[in-house]
Amino acid sequence: MEIYKEIETPASKEFAKLLNNQLSKNKIEEGKIIIGKITKITDKFVFLFIEGLKSEPVLDINEIKSIKIYENIKVGDNISVLLERIEDRNGEVLVSASKAQKIKGWFELEKAYEKNEPIVGKIISKCKGGVICEHIDTNSLLFMPGSQISDKPLKDISHLMNEPMKLAIIKLDKIRGNACVSRRQIISTNKKEDKAKIIEKYKVGDVIKNAVVKGYSNFGCFFDVNSELDVLVHLQEISYSRINHPDEIFNIGEKHDLLVINVDKEKLQVGCSIKQLSPDPFEHISNYELNKPYNVKVVKIMDFGAFCELEPGLSTLLHSSELSYTKKNPSAKKMFKVGDEISCVITEIDKDKRRVAISHRLTKENPYELLEKKHPVGSEVEGIVQNISEYALYVRIEDLEIDTFLHCNDLTYGKDAELEIKKYKKGDKLKVKVLEIKKEQQKVRVGLKQTKPDPFEWFKGKKVYDTVTVKVISSDNKGLIVKPEGCELEFLIKKSQIAISSADARPSRFVGSERIDAAISEIDIAKRKVALSIKLLEELKNKEAVSKFSSPLSGKNLPFSALSDELEKKQNKKEKK
Repeated sequence: MEIYKEIETPASKEFAKLLNNQLSKNKIEEGKIIIGKITKITDKFVFLFIEGLKSEPVLDINEIKSIKIYENIKVGDNISVLLERIEDRNGEVLVSASKAQKIKGWFELEKAYEKNEPIVGKIISKCKGGVICEHIDTNSLLFMPGSQISDKPLKDISHLMNEPMKLAIIKLDKIRGNACVSRRQIISTNKKEDKAKIIEKYKVGDVIKNAVVKGYSNFGCFFDVNSELDVLVHLQEISYSRINHPDEIFNIGEKHDLLVINVDKEKLQVGCSIKQLSPDPFEHISNYELNKPYNVKVVKIMDFGAFCELEPGLSTLLHSSELSYTKKNPSAKKMFKVGDEISCVITEIDKDKRRVAISHRLTKENPYELLEKKHPVGSEVEGIVQNISEYALYVRIEDLEIDTFLHCNDLTYGKDAELEIKKYKKGDKLKVKVLEIKKEQQKVRVGLKQTKPDPFEWFKGKKVYDTVTVKVISSDNKGLIVKPEGCELEFLIKKSQIAISSADARPSRFVGSERIDAAISEIDIAKRKVALSIKLLEELKNKEAVSKFSSPLSGKNLPFSALSDELEKKQNKKEKK
């Protein structure tokens, strides 16, 4: 063997150059995809030759079959593999064709996703939540959610299985290596492009002939135009008349002419109208005058009133407040039904807002004006108790159907008005006096006690210190309840006013029905106020006895010696007032 002592010879330089050129063709690096040449195919393995490697890499035949290239390969073909290890612990080279295919497929998907380009794939199986697709070019597996299969619900997708189709990539997860695709997006895009071209044909003011009624909903009716476009006619654009639902006018399959009133190229929608193809009935409003009665037809009943027609297409509003004079919360549903013809007075015409207001109650005489004529304030009238509250009765005047207000304080001259109201029930007939009439506010106040003599008249002509005879009705800790003879009123004599002596000022001394005298300690006819006192009467009698039977000096030593002075001072103060 010849040993080269000098390596810088021309031959060694040429050999190094050739070696470097050869290595530059195949950059051997782990984790890279390289090209290998098939040298041998057996039942279990596929042998490759890759320049630059010290040994032949081997691929398992099952891996080749899994990536579906087994039937197309033969000796001498090139195949892409991923170099995982240049040398493992057994000294062998590790390569993978499936991983190389997946990496190359991912690169292709990334390019398509970045350029927003569709890919070609096919559905190969179903899974939970959707289907599994295969990218035809790279055999990469992709997931398609069930909601992205089509733009409309599909019960059966068997006709789509294993069929090549365009798919849009809607999501890429680089970390997990997952891709999500959509067939629905491709369909919608195609339809949108086609629909945009169709909508370009229409402009505002065009008349579409023979559009077919396709369906309807609560807000309008859908029409099919030349089997290429669906348009909506809103409920308000169907008719000048007020309608509840399109099925009141249309039937599925009917043909109608439409007027294009709106074209939205962004939303790809065309709005149409039917009513605008005919004259506007509101132009005839000049034929009607304010404050004149007209017959109208009820076409729709609402909680707040009713919509009526003066003529076909010319709608008006009859508000619930204009239904009746006397009913507090009148209901159009209880008074009318759809199709009824009623008499109403036009109260307002607003041409700018295209609004007409009418009143049904103005066609009748105002019962409050009639009440003022027939039963003026101060007159007596008969009525029936219609309702009862905690503090009032509501009495209806029969011939006018007006509910009047009768407060409990106007029931009786007695003090316990709330107890008095419990004596009455619905249906009781009463004769009451009209106390107040307010036509604008539709209120009438009446009284029951005003129809009877005022028992307080018994005290007219009486004054403080006058003596009255009373009958004891009852007693309690507060004092005595008494009633003056010949008077219907009851009064309270307080415990402190029963007697001068505190020992005698006991209400329990009286058991009821006793006749006793008392003095008037206070009286005010205007305020209807009277106070009685037995104690005052005793003091007055004591003063009188002292003045008659004693000398001026003899009474100085008596316990009540200052009584006369106090009474004189009290009398003087009242006289000054």
